[in-house]
Amino acid sequence: MTSGFLGRTLLVAGAFAIASSQAIAQQVADEVSIVVFGPPSLGAFLPPIIKAQGLDTKHGLDITFVERTPDAYTAQFNSGEFQVGGSAALLTVGLAEARGVKATYLFNLFDFWGAVVTSNDEVQTLADLQGKDLAAAAGTTNYVMFNWFARQQGIDTSNVSIVNTATPGLVGYAMANRAAAVQLWEPAYTSLLAQRPETRTLDLKIQDAWSEFAGSTNIPYLGVAAHASWVEENEALVPRLYAAYKDAADWVSANPEEAAEVIGAKGTPEVRKNYADLIRNNDRLGLNVQWAGDVATEIRKVYEAGTSIDYLPSMPTDATIYSGSEKP
Repeated sequence: MTSGFLGRTLLVAGAFAIASSQAIAQQVADEVSIVVFGPPSLGAFLPPIIKAQGLDTKHGLDITFVERTPDAYTAQFNSGEFQVGGSAALLTVGLAEARGVKATYLFNLFDFWGAVVTSNDEVQTLADLQGKDLAAAAGTTNYVMFNWFARQQGIDTSNVSIVNTATPGLVGYAMANRAAAVQLWEPAYTSLLAQRPETRTLDLKIQDAWSEFAGSTNIPYLGVAAHASWVEENEALVPRLYAAYKDAADWVSANPEEAAEVIGAKGTPEVRKNYADLIRNNDRLGLNVQWAGDVATEIRKVYEAGTSIDYLPSMPTDATIYSGSEKP
């Protein structure tokens, strides 16, 4: 009787301790508001995973993801309305500094990948685009990077007629053959090929050109950035934020089908299938969560590329590359 009573007492005490620790964890969770692009976009890939898997609370955070259009995202992050951005294109962080915004790229989420697609028999290589039209979201950093890669092949994009359109319209241009070619990226690329598999992809020679230029296969492209003032006040939260994103990326890579169900919850079964295929083909998705400081050399090369084609007015300073001492 005594041993049974003691056992039950210990069991109850243990359960109470676990419940208490969980309650305390919830009480002390630090709130972080992060602005991101809405889907479909790379910046919208990991937030639903973080929330569905409870990866923010696991690391003592209570993250609120707020979706905005690209234009609203840029305006509200640069103004300081949002102190942390989860759809931070690296080049825009450098450009923001030139405009007086003190922000730093905390960690990378995705490396660059982009494509030019066509169904036009007269376009077999990038060189064939000269004198023809190319549909593109010319205001995006993906287009900026494409421009740089095209120039590495000796292509003068000033001789290409750019049909500028919003990102959501790119697949429609390709489906309707409204331009000789279309420049786009993921997840739109996978969606297009699923609907029109005969579409051809021109070779941008991304890895060869970048390896020769930067001496690395890493092409930091999109990640999480924050205002310098926020980092100064919340430095202890940064490694926990990184851990939540890193856990999400690892889970996505290990569970493509389940991840696709979460990421594409509002989409059709075909959309979710496309997401699963994309996750399995990470050479196009480019999921690569790394501290900015660990790819600082590559970040500077991205800045150098952006400066060489006059997207950046000058070389950004190292203040835009987070190298905090609190990294685990």
